[in-house]
Amino acid sequence: MKRVLYTILVAGILAALPMAGQPADVVTVGTVLGAAGGTVDVPVYIRDTSATPLGIDQPSGSRIQSYGLTVNYAPTAPVQAITFTRGGITVPLTPAFESSPATPGTISLIDSFNEGTNLIPFTSNKALPGDQVGVLHVTIAPGATVGTTITLTLDPTLTQLSNQAGSVTETVANANLLLVPGSISVASQVPAFQPWMLALLAISLGAIAVLFARRT
Repeated sequence: MKRVLYTILVAGILAALPMAGQPADVVTVGTVLGAAGGTVDVPVYIRDTSATPLGIDQPSGSRIQSYGLTVNYAPTAPVQAITFTRGGITVPLTPAFESSPATPGTISLIDSFNEGTNLIPFTSNKALPGDQVGVLHVTIAPGATVGTTITLTLDPTLTQLSNQAGSVTETVANANLLLVPGSISVASQVPAFQPWMLALLAISLGAIAVLFARRT
C-alpha cells in the first residue's frame, strides 16, 4: 500500500512538472524494514526523465555521467554503522572518480564516469523509481527500539546530477531535479546468540568430524 501511494504521489508531481514547462529527473531513496542488531540495504535510484538538460535522450556530452548524492539520516542513535556504495546499473562500471565522505548524520556518494568508456545505461522514462545506482548499507544498533523510524532525506543543497565535464548540472534550485526521501522502520529484533547455541554448534561440528574420520 505504501509503495502504491508513493508511486501515485510522485507520478502526480511528475505529471504536473511538464505542464509548467519544466520536466525533472528524480532521485529516490528506498523505504525498507530492518531489525535491531541487523544490517539492511536501502536502494537509491535515479529516474532519467526525457527532455531534461541531461539524459540518455540527449546528445553526447549531455548525459548523466556524474552525481553527488547526499543522504541525511535521523535519529542518529539507532544507526550503528552506515556505508554508501554503487549499486544496480553502476556496479559493472569503473568510475573515473569515486568518494563517499561521511559525518555523523550524513553520508554521500560521489561518482564520475567517462562517457566514452563507461556510459551509465539509464533507461529513459523508466517507471518510478527509475534505475538503481547506489545502496546504503545500514547496521542498526542492537538496542534500537522496535517501531523506530530512521528517516533518510536527500540534501537539496548538495545532491546534484551533471555531465562528465561538470559543465551542465541539475539541482533542486534550478527546478529540474526532484528528490524523494525514504526511511528504515525498525520492525523486529535480531535474536541474541545464546551460550547454549555455541555448545550445540560445537557438538554438531564434533559429530561431523567423527563421521568424516570414520569414512576416511
